[in-house]
Order: sequence, then C-alpha cells, then structure tokens
Amino acid sequence: MQRKALYGLLFAGLLIAPWVGVYPVFVMKVLCFALFAAAFNLLIGYTGLLSFGHSMFLATAGYATGFAIQSLGFPPLVGVIAGTAAATLLGFVVGLFAIRRQGIYFAMVTLAFAQMIYFIYLQAPFTHGEDGLQGVPRGTLFKVIDLSSDVALYYLVLVVVTLAFALIVRIVHSPFGQLMTAIRENEPRAISLGYDTDRFKLLAFVLSAGLAGLAGSLKVLVLGFETLSDAHWTMSGLVVLMTLVGGMGTLFGPVLGATIIITLEDRLGDIGAVLASATGVTWFNTLGESTTIVVGFIFIVCVLAFRRGIVGEIVSRVRVLRA
Repeated sequence: MQRKALYGLLFAGLLIAPWVGVYPVFVMKVLCFALFAAAFNLLIGYTGLLSFGHSMFLATAGYATGFAIQSLGFPPLVGVIAGTAAATLLGFVVGLFAIRRQGIYFAMVTLAFAQMIYFIYLQAPFTHGEDGLQGVPRGTLFKVIDLSSDVALYYLVLVVVTLAFALIVRIVHSPFGQLMTAIRENEPRAISLGYDTDRFKLLAFVLSAGLAGLAGSLKVLVLGFETLSDAHWTMSGLVVLMTLVGGMGTLFGPVLGATIIITLEDRLGDIGAVLASATGVTWFNTLGESTTIVVGFIFIVCVLAFRRGIVGEIVSRVRVLRA
C-alpha cells in the first residue's frame, strides 16, 4: 500500500512539473533514460543476465524512428512503433545467439553484437555517419495535438512511460516474473522442474530490448536528433551504472539511478555555480567539466556503502527494522 502511495505521489508530481518551473525537455529526457534503465534491470535484476550491448537497442530504435518520421513521412506515433518493433526484432536475433552462453560469455556476445551494430551505423547512409540524424520533426498526434509544444509532448511521453513501467511491474509480479527470478537464483533447479529456461531467457531478452527501444524512440522524438553516442559501448556502461547506483533488482532503483546520473550530466555545471556563489569556493565552477569524475566518485561510494544500490539498501534496512 505504501509503495502504491509513493508511486501515486511521484506521478502527481510529474503531472504538475511543467507548471512549477521545471524544464519539460529535461524531465522528458530523464523519463526516457529511466525507462531505458528499467528495461535493462528487467534483464539483469530479475533474470540475472548481464548485457554489455543494450545501447544497440536504444540506438536502433532511435535511428528507425528518426528515419521513418524524417525520410518516410510517417506520423510520430507510427514512427515510435516502428522504432520499437525494430529494436524488438534485433533483440530476438541477438538473443538467439546470446542465450547459448552464460555469465561473462553472455556479456561478451552482447558487446560484440553492439560493436558490430555501431560500425554499421557509422557507415550506413541513412544514419548520416558521425553527423547523425538532425532536425527530426515532432509532427502532430492524430492530426489534432501539435507535438512541437513541449508541454503537449511531455504529457504524451509521461503517459507512454507510465504505461511501460506498469507493464514492467506486471511482468515482475506475474508467474513469468517469478520464473525469471528462479532462473536468476538457480537455473539448474528450474531446468530440473521441467522449464525450458532458454525459451524464457529469450523472452526476457526480447522484452527488455523492446522496452529499451521504446525509450530510444521517445528520446529521438523529444530531442529531435539521433547520434552515434547512443550506439557506443559507453552508453551500455552508463545504463549499467544507473541500475547499480539506484538498486539492481528493484522496481524504483533504476528510475532513481537514471535521474541522478542524467541530472548530474545536464545540471552539474549549474549546481557548481550555485555552490560557488554560496560558499565562495571558485573550484566549484569547474564541476561542469568534471562530470565523469563526479559520477565515478558516486559509483565508488555506492559500491562501498550501498552494495545493493540506494533503493536496495533502503528496502533491506526497512525489512530489518520491521523484523
């Protein structure tokens, strides 16, 4: 009940965010990466499969959506569906090969595919190489709602991300979700009970890829461009960082982790300027140039002090207090 109340308060806060001085584009970017991290957590946190190549699904959906809208003239909703479908199909193909291995070998297979996809997008004509897709139009929704308005697009993204998150919650609490947890905890025992674990791991991989693709499709609609940075291996590392900082295997942890990391990347310079003016220490003005160092420091602190991530540690301590 308390969890539902927390989700309700969070959703209510997001509903009024554009009207209390919050920049809608920034919040939409956070929502897209929160969905990306939640999709990744569905794979590693609940199935125990570490993917080092999830950036390929984010980028594939982004390029497919941008190309469909910009070059083919598709409506934005159809473009988002096309991008999500492209990422889901790629997830199925990669998953067929990846699930044949376990542990670090699984991770290396996904990384190899991601690097291959990166170099394909680097040379493919429809991606425009290092320039990327620029000026992707937002269009209109059902020829009625003009999505060039940040507020209108914000509520569309909020609804889609909320529905996607509700789907993740439903998956986790379904019999399939329980089986994913069983595979993570003891796959040989799940096999001994008669389950075809490879089939269920493939399904989990495809679901995770599709939801990551949905995040990429929404992201290109929000920002209006798609570049190779989304396909680079560092993006796969970033989503791992988001999940570990927030709390792997928790529903809200990846959302919190994505919010922290994206806020630091986008607003660290502003935070440093405020600290410099408040304390008189001019060194804080250089924080905007040291984003990687600050993020790395936070990761080290979380590993040493919050082994389960921020949300995971809070949940664990609350359970101890209740006991």
